[in-house]
Amino acid sequence: MTLNVPHAEEPTTAGVSKREHFFRSPLVLRLAARELRGGIRGFAVFLLCLALGVAAIAGVGSLARGLTEGLAREGRTILGGDASFSLMNREATDAEKAAVASHGRVATVVTLRSMARVASGDAALVELKAVDASWPMVGQATLEPARPLPELTGQANGSWGAAVDPALLARLGLKVGDHLTIGSSSFEIRATLASEPDRLSEGVGFGPRVLVSEQALRASGLIQPGALIKWSYRLALPEAARGDEAVTRATSEIERAAPDAAFEIRSRGNAAPQLERNVNHFTEFLTIVGLAALVVGGVGVANAVSAFVDRKRETIAALKSVGASGFTVFLIHLAQVAALGVLGVAIGLVVGVALPFAAARALEGVAPLPLAPSIYPETLALAAAYGALAALAFAVWPLGRTHDVPVAALFREQVAPTRRLPRWPYVAATAALAVALALLAVYAAYDRRIATIFVGATVAVFVALRLIAWGIMRLTAHAPRPRSAELRLALANVHRPGALTPSVVLSLGLGLVLLVTLTLIDSSIRRQISQELPAKAPAFFFLDIPSGERDRFAETVRAAAPKAELATAPMLRGFIVSLKGQSADAANVDPEYRWALRGDRGVTFSADVPEGSKIVDGEWWPKDYSGPPLVSFEKKLGAALGLSVGDEIGVNVLGRTINAKVANFREVSWETLGINFFMVFAPNAFAGAPYMNLATLTLPNGGGDKQEFAVMRETTQAFPSVTAIRVKDALASIGEVVRSLGLAIRAASGVTLAASILVLAGALAAGHRRRVYEAVILKTLGATRGRLLAAFAAEYALLGLITAIFGLIVGSLAAWGLTAGIMGIDFAFDPLGAGLAAVGALLLTIALGLAGTWRVLGEKPARHLRNM
Repeated sequence: MTLNVPHAEEPTTAGVSKREHFFRSPLVLRLAARELRGGIRGFAVFLLCLALGVAAIAGVGSLARGLTEGLAREGRTILGGDASFSLMNREATDAEKAAVASHGRVATVVTLRSMARVASGDAALVELKAVDASWPMVGQATLEPARPLPELTGQANGSWGAAVDPALLARLGLKVGDHLTIGSSSFEIRATLASEPDRLSEGVGFGPRVLVSEQALRASGLIQPGALIKWSYRLALPEAARGDEAVTRATSEIERAAPDAAFEIRSRGNAAPQLERNVNHFTEFLTIVGLAALVVGGVGVANAVSAFVDRKRETIAALKSVGASGFTVFLIHLAQVAALGVLGVAIGLVVGVALPFAAARALEGVAPLPLAPSIYPETLALAAAYGALAALAFAVWPLGRTHDVPVAALFREQVAPTRRLPRWPYVAATAALAVALALLAVYAAYDRRIATIFVGATVAVFVALRLIAWGIMRLTAHAPRPRSAELRLALANVHRPGALTPSVVLSLGLGLVLLVTLTLIDSSIRRQISQELPAKAPAFFFLDIPSGERDRFAETVRAAAPKAELATAPMLRGFIVSLKGQSADAANVDPEYRWALRGDRGVTFSADVPEGSKIVDGEWWPKDYSGPPLVSFEKKLGAALGLSVGDEIGVNVLGRTINAKVANFREVSWETLGINFFMVFAPNAFAGAPYMNLATLTLPNGGGDKQEFAVMRETTQAFPSVTAIRVKDALASIGEVVRSLGLAIRAASGVTLAASILVLAGALAAGHRRRVYEAVILKTLGATRGRLLAAFAAEYALLGLITAIFGLIVGSLAAWGLTAGIMGIDFAFDPLGAGLAAVGALLLTIALGLAGTWRVLGEKPARHLRNM
């Protein structure tokens, strides 16, 4: 045995305690450095787990910062100006336009959904964008072939010009030079539209883009009172007055000059708020994935440190025999673990720094995201703090157990291992570090509620897994002794001192719970989209049906589909401006429901309770009601907004604020995809107001593609201004988004799963030395290789099976809570997916467990006995 200890002539300072002497002198660091010269054998899992978690947190944080700063830097280009003033359903008045134009140049952008038709009768839903001659004021649109915008969109030979998304050409079998009809106007396709500088600010649409001129839109007949059209007026301030203060001042002055306009105002600082919110939420999810990897990796840290202490017991015994205190031994090995922790964190930070640069290169030319990769010290410091706290929290406990172990016990630990809790300072230090890690996770989170749930769930799973391990050991210790020698050995290995049971159950259980949870969430979403919704959903949604044309529209639909069920309802757009007399902006609303106060929402009016709704609080108004305005609210949203029956809300519709009292609350069956709204008003609230109708069409027995296309052809030709949304196409688009999101989530969660596999391998490797020792002794006593393999396989199968059952149960409960409680969809248990995850975990446990002892079982015992 080689022992690195100080020379005997190094005296102890008089009057100073032995602990103080070792703590003050560089001896601890010298001994730690000498031990590290022998290499870092056994710490591969330690380093990989720590690096994985830190890399995930640092990379995700840096990527989000890069995207956020890119949005801020390119905000003016993304918005198309310094500020945007938008209205829904109506064009700004001349006075309102003048108020905006008084501060700089203005470009008008009009967006709506419509149907594009070709001579063959085929039609497709498109996102129509009409612009004036000033667009784009910032940035450039990419057209193929490139040509001036006035030439591109102007009128020639009886047709207006248009630039279209290449996807529309593929969908309708068109090419540049062909014609299509939108509304009542004919358009010649003069170019394809490769990119728009302000595309991100307008969100994601359901159809391909068609770019036309404002004059062409006015000539198309699509602009009708109450039509779902968004008018945006982009303001570019003079170059000398483009500071943030100037933008704030200009928007305030415009609001004062046009107080009744009720503009939706955005500045270049929040050019794409929905994208930023999505980035923040997805960043939080990925950060939690990184934290989960760190927590799982923390088990690997504890296993590696335990194995490290086991390998060093002769050195520890020698140090104690020459006078080293337990605290000194702890410090020496803590210094080594800390040095390796610094290395693991450094590796993770290097990978995390490289991630946003790699992402920027991968996304170049694929997604129009303004990613600005850079090195962000605050983000890296946060990731390093996470890594350091996780490493120390899981290392102090196993290191602390060496403090009070006597020299004699260390020497005989091979056959009689001691198991006792460390002293209370080490227990307190572990608890303090764990609390610090949890507080940091909550404090640094974008949504602290979700972070708190994650921390609580992690603690609960840890405790549950530890109890499961304890229960397994107690049950096997008191179980009847089987007649089979292999089974007796397997049961003994499960509960004996130094058993792998706690480490295997904890490391395997954490990863399996996450895998089952993600699998079942994914299957629930897929089932909701691909199986349940199409069976209940209508075949079409029809938008912008003029109120005077509703009866003729119904006759046309019934002629095309005589047995179909048609439902109609009036539809307007409005946004909440006040709650109980208080401005909606100042209302204290659950962040999960803040979306209801951002932008406009569909509203309707009805004399009867809408189909699919049930009154749960309050009373519905009489059919001939003529009193003050009343409104019915969807129950969950009303509760989230803090409303009760009798409270007053203000809703701006068509530029006019309607103050209405809440008459009742409804439960709504949204999953039917029927016509329903969060807010339903009494009919007299909108007496004389222009509005359009929304309709749904349900075909008998679900219809078919042939019948659906026939209905679309007849309705779009007879009513050019009506927009037909085929539900199957919309669901397919949503399904594609969900599949892409699910793939991204599973890929990101692979970090945690990789950490789980590493930790499981590390846990089994930590007991490798003892397992080899036992195998050699048993072979010496006559045990065959086959019987030993059967015993070990039975042990690992038992641990894997019980842990797999736990993972299935807890993962299923977690998936149910997330889908039903947070996502609001029906939980669908997928026995195949969950079963495959459990069987895979079981086989992995057996395979990794047997891999460690396979080689030694085929060799002669003598060579190993000489090295014992």
